[in-house]
Amino acid sequence: MEKIRSTTILTVRHQGKVAMGGDGQVTLGSTIMKGDATKIRHLLGGKVLVGFAGGSADAFALMERFEAKLKDFPGNVPRAATELAKEWRTDRALRRLEAMMAVVDGEHTLLVTGVGDVIQPTDGVLGIGSGGSYAVAAAKGLIAYSKLSAREIVHASLTIAANIDIYTNTNILVEELESKP
Repeated sequence: MEKIRSTTILTVRHQGKVAMGGDGQVTLGSTIMKGDATKIRHLLGGKVLVGFAGGSADAFALMERFEAKLKDFPGNVPRAATELAKEWRTDRALRRLEAMMAVVDGEHTLLVTGVGDVIQPTDGVLGIGSGGSYAVAAAKGLIAYSKLSAREIVHASLTIAANIDIYTNTNILVEELESKP
């Protein structure tokens, strides 16, 4: 069975905003199956953004569970993410899910993985998926040497990643939230 490859998700916390963007490409083997997939979702009434990389069905299953955890721990995104990671790692069925999630709210930027990781990057820049590292490198350069907004940095960085990574395209969607200092 051919592996489905997809996605670059990038989040940047800069100048009082947090922006999350993702490309639209879904690839099966060496074939582009879809160019306009939406890989970012609003949760908790628009207060939380979640971007996912990996298998789409797996990601949707995880987002549903994460949304339930957010309801169990309202206003405490790190706790909800930690509880999801614990469940993801210990549940026999969930362990087989192949996806990663980037989660942001006004205060936190988190990477949540199936091996139990909940990581908050020091600088608020996080990239996941096939082009994540390229997008992070571009974003860090743009933050240091430009006056672009968080939204503009995410869009430009994802465009740079799309020019390097064959599993990333330039059909880019960027969402933004207010960020606390």
